[in-house]
Amino acid sequence: MHKRTRTTLFVVLLMLAILAAGIYLRKKAPPEAARLLPESDGIVYLNLRPLRAATHFDQHPVAHDPEYQRFIDATGFVFERDLDEAAFALHEMPNPNGPNGLVAFSEVFVGRFDGKKLAKYFESQASSRETYYGHDVFDIPNEGRTVRVTQLGYDMVAVSNAPTAEQIHSICDRYRAAALPFAGSTLLSQHYGEIPLLSLAWGIGKIGLPLGENGNLKIYGMQVPLPEDTTFIASLRWTGALRLRVEEIAPTDLAASSTAESLENTLGLMRTVENNLPENSGNPEIRSLLDSMKVVHHRNRTVVTATLPDSLMQQLVAAPENMAPDTSTAPATDSQDGKK
Repeated sequence: MHKRTRTTLFVVLLMLAILAAGIYLRKKAPPEAARLLPESDGIVYLNLRPLRAATHFDQHPVAHDPEYQRFIDATGFVFERDLDEAAFALHEMPNPNGPNGLVAFSEVFVGRFDGKKLAKYFESQASSRETYYGHDVFDIPNEGRTVRVTQLGYDMVAVSNAPTAEQIHSICDRYRAAALPFAGSTLLSQHYGEIPLLSLAWGIGKIGLPLGENGNLKIYGMQVPLPEDTTFIASLRWTGALRLRVEEIAPTDLAASSTAESLENTLGLMRTVENNLPENSGNPEIRSLLDSMKVVHHRNRTVVTATLPDSLMQQLVAAPENMAPDTSTAPATDSQDGKK
């Protein structure tokens, strides 16, 4: 009798341990939306749930442009109210003068969707449709590109404007294997462990893709050298205040030292400009942000940290229409060089 009780207790404890391990691994694993992204040169992830809870930006009245309003009327989806997570993969294009410009995008969105209305809207916009492992993939023409859209689940939509269907197919393939907590692209597996815990937003990859020019980033007219094979890890998290952290992983110690020196010089110039403005002009939030910024260099890494003032964050979320979906295709955001 005692032996049977001990065996039962052991089995229960073992099951609890396995369950706890599974929960722990899930907590340590990248978000599912990011794990579904295909191979890429950069990844950006946003968790809008805590941001919405903290700022209530969904309660701010927003003026929608006519095309976006037609999308809302047709699907019932409102970005500032219904989108919970967004993950973006950036694909560097071999021909920057092509229809995608410098970068193509693949995206996964998590939120509250009306599947029937969304499918009907996509069908009305599509020039063709294919079925890939049970998912209807709609091909929607847009400004010389084909935007491919599919519903992965009741709360998840995938979009890609890459030149071929490879990326949207990859997302569908990863969705079928989504139970694996550490699955994901090479970039994600290499660097996600360096993202600080509880980050509301983060990015990994080459910042030069959307922002740089000829291997340089210009700030206040000054060039910050960014070698092509430089990787950046950026994060935004709440620790009593909103903390921004950007880390450069340079190919050499010398390259990282050069970046740190350029950033220090640029930061000094920006502070001088702000401090020399008339007392009643300038932006106190920007001045506070500049004062909080620090640059630290160690071997082949340069780290920039800053504290974002609450008032500045309120300004950023006061007009969420700037992040609103491109309603000509699907719930996705625009980019200067890769508009959906």
